[in-house]
Parts: sequence; structure tokens; C-alpha cells
Amino acid sequence: MPRTSPHSPAHLTAPAGDRAHLRGRGITHAPGSRPLLTDVDVTVSATTKLAVVGENGSGKTTLLRILTGRLDPDAGSVEHAGTLAIADQDLPAAGDTTVGDLTDEAIAPAVAALASLDEAAAALADASAGSEDSYARALDLCIQLDAWDAQRRVDIALDALGAVTDRDRPLAHLSVGQRYRVRLACVLGAQPELLVLDEPTNHLDAAGLDFLTATLAARSGGLLLVSHDAALLADVAHEFLDLDPSADGRPRLYGGGWDGWRTGRARERDAWQSAFDAQQAEHRRLQEAVDQARSRLTTGWRPDKGTPRHQRQSRAPGVVQALHRREDELHRHALTVPPPPPRLTVPTGSTQPGAPLLTAAEVAVTGRSSHPVTVRLAGGDRLLVVGPNGAGKSTLLAVLDGDLGPDEGAVRTHGAVRVQRLSQEDVPEADEDPRDHRSPGQLRRQRLARVLREEPDVLLLDEPTNHLSMALVDDLLEGLETSSAAVVIATHDRQVLRRLSHWPRLEVGEALA
Repeated sequence: MPRTSPHSPAHLTAPAGDRAHLRGRGITHAPGSRPLLTDVDVTVSATTKLAVVGENGSGKTTLLRILTGRLDPDAGSVEHAGTLAIADQDLPAAGDTTVGDLTDEAIAPAVAALASLDEAAAALADASAGSEDSYARALDLCIQLDAWDAQRRVDIALDALGAVTDRDRPLAHLSVGQRYRVRLACVLGAQPELLVLDEPTNHLDAAGLDFLTATLAARSGGLLLVSHDAALLADVAHEFLDLDPSADGRPRLYGGGWDGWRTGRARERDAWQSAFDAQQAEHRRLQEAVDQARSRLTTGWRPDKGTPRHQRQSRAPGVVQALHRREDELHRHALTVPPPPPRLTVPTGSTQPGAPLLTAAEVAVTGRSSHPVTVRLAGGDRLLVVGPNGAGKSTLLAVLDGDLGPDEGAVRTHGAVRVQRLSQEDVPEADEDPRDHRSPGQLRRQRLARVLREEPDVLLLDEPTNHLSMALVDDLLEGLETSSAAVVIATHDRQVLRRLSHWPRLEVGEALA
């Protein structure tokens, strides 16, 4: 399998048409001593739209690097046929590589195909031997690549994604986000038969997200996608390869798009929990039987005072045998079902529905919020706070929490109201060792669980889905619907906004300069 350079957006291989595919069999990889991928099978055909999902650290990016030939697995095989373009999360800016170098590389197959067509046309005009077949092959390749429109497609993508269009600009002079948008525009404009994208929504604004979603949804070629953007996955993916833990340790492949994945995953998780609970209950029953038999051996079997010695001796072996039988049953009952991943539980709470809790009247903070805002919260209220970055969403939640005093207006609580806020930034507490938190997702989950355990009357959540797995997002959103607390969420997460479209919304205004 060919390998790419650090900047290369594509494997410049020949088109394979309907035979284009990317296939991994039995992929196993254990960096260090920790198993990361175990016996993974995956196939992306010429028409597949496959999303790879899983918690942070589950091996999504590693799997993409193995499938695209840039990392060797410990076991398994990889094969591919057809043109393949790749957009990783990071793009190094080494040397003097320019924007033009990336765009030229993206359309190089089309440029080469058009040059071959011109040569074949000249040979055909000269009536050279075999020129008709050569021309037919060259024309067919140009048609497969849609070569005549390649440059225009890249230009459209650069503009739609808000990318730098100056071909002379060195990549080293661009920000991380600018470099990413240039490279994403190149791979989208190249229209390869197989497209591999790792977190493509990073660094995109709303217009860029809309363009990316529409482009991928309309795409006819194969797609392999890793993304934390649930809305993108819901709109684009037809199949889901789930790398999260399972009862047998194997990844799961779900069809039926977003709904099929969520339904299938929930069904498997419920079955896993039921099997685990049943096995644990049986193990406890057997342990209790052993304890009871042992108790009878020491005290319970002993006959009343005055019973002849031979009667006592005749009963002892039977009690011992009963204990051994119970111990054998316990030892034979192996615990084969691993514990399922913990669920995120949202307490129902005890807040009185409709009871006035908090009023913020025309509050604003100089330099941090664009316009005064009024919020009134009662038990069971729901509110989505939306607006552009920098408009003051986080500031409003900090004011409602009482952690930040407003420069205008006032905040008043009605009685002994418990208020809890989850901020965007997750910092270990003073009594915690930062080394105990292996990933941002783990720290986020612990912070959220701690806030929920307090069972507040007013729950303020600032971008609560950041770094959370989609399974935990489901748990959170479902639980919030039944909470008696007043819940305020500030978010830009498109899928959360869809799921909670029935909640009232507060638009906080324009971003500050």
C-alpha cells in the first residue's frame, strides 16, 4: 500500500470505479502493553459512508492511520484500490510549502489526465497506430476524474470554507485553523473515490459546517469519517463502526444511519447490563449458599445436648459434603460478563414545579456581554442560551451562578435556592491529582457527575457535551428532560440544539469586538 507525505492530500493511484475500496481485516494494535484495537474488520466500498465512533482514546485516529498505510498494525491486513484522499486533524507547516503547492497536488491527477488527453488527441489527429484506443482510455480517465472542473471545485471549496486563497502564502505563515481549512478544501475539491476525514469540523464556522455537510451528503464516493460532531454524523453517515467497550470486547458495526446506531447500541447495552446483573446475582446466590453450608458445619448441624456420639459423627460427613458441593458450584460459576461502562445518571430532584427560584433583571458585564439580559427561572423551567462566540453566553451563566457580579442590573434568588454551574473549563480540584485524569473526556464526566450529585434547584451547564462520548450525551439529555430543577444550557452543539428544539431559547446578541 502506498504511503503519503506529511502534506499529501491524496494517494495518486489510478481510479478503480465500482471496485474502489479500503479494507482492513483482523486489525490489532497494542501500543506499549495496552490493547487499543482488537481484531477489527472494516470495509469502505465505493458507495460506503462509514463513521467511526467511540470515546476519546478508543483508537479512532489510530485505526484511520492504519487503514491509510501510515501506521503498521501489530496484526491484520490492509488493502485498498482507487484514488484516496486524507485530511488528518493536524497539518505540519514544515519547509516552504505554500497554499499553491497543496492545491496543485490536489488537482495533479486531473491535470495529468488532461495532458494525456491532449497528447492522445494529437496522436489521433496524426492517425498514429493505436491512437483511437489511447484516446478512448484518456477520455475515460478524464471523465472519471471530472478533470475539466477540478480547479473550479477546489476554488469553490476554498471560498466556502473561508480558507486562504492566495497561492503564494507559505503554510508556515498560516494559523492551525487556516492550514486545516486549505487542506480540507483540497481533498473535497479533488473528489477522490475514497475520502478519509479525521475531525473535519474543527476550525469551521457555521457556513463552513453547512458546506461540509452538504458536500459529504451529496458525495457519491466512499467516505470514512471520524467526528465528534453528532449533527454531521446524523446528516451524513449510513453506517457506524463503534469502538466503545462491548460485552465481548469486539467493535460493533451498525447500519440504518444515526437512528439505527443509537437504537442498536442501546439494545446491546441493555442486554449487556441484564446479562451482567443476572450473572452477578447468581454468583451472590452461590456465595450465600457456601456461607450457609459453612455456618451449618460450625454450628447449625450440631445436635441437642445428650445426643449419642455416633449420631453426631454420622451427621458430620453429610454437612461437610454439602459444603464441598456448594464450593464446587461457586468455583465453576465463572464471571465471564465484564461490567458495562457506567451510565450518567441525572437525579430527578425535589424542586417544586413552578416555584420561583432566580431572577436576573437586565444584567450585563462591561466588556463581556453585548446587551443587558433578563432571565426568570422557576422549578422545571428549561432554557437554551445561544449566540456567537464572544457574545456573553458563559458570562451570563457565571452571573446567574453568582460567581460574577453584573455591572448593570441585579440577580436575586427566591429563598434557599441551590445553584450549580458546570463551566467550559475542567480543572482538577485542589484535592485531586491531575495525573488521575487520563483524558479531557474523563475529567469532564467527573465534573458533570459531581454537579449533578448536588441535586441543585438551578442547573447551569456551559457547553456540557464538550469531550463527552455520544453515549454519555444521550444519558445527559434524556435525564435532563425529567429533572425537576430549572436547567439552563449554553451550547453551540448542533445536535443538542436539534434534540432540545422544544426548549425556549435566549439569543444573547452579537459577539464583542
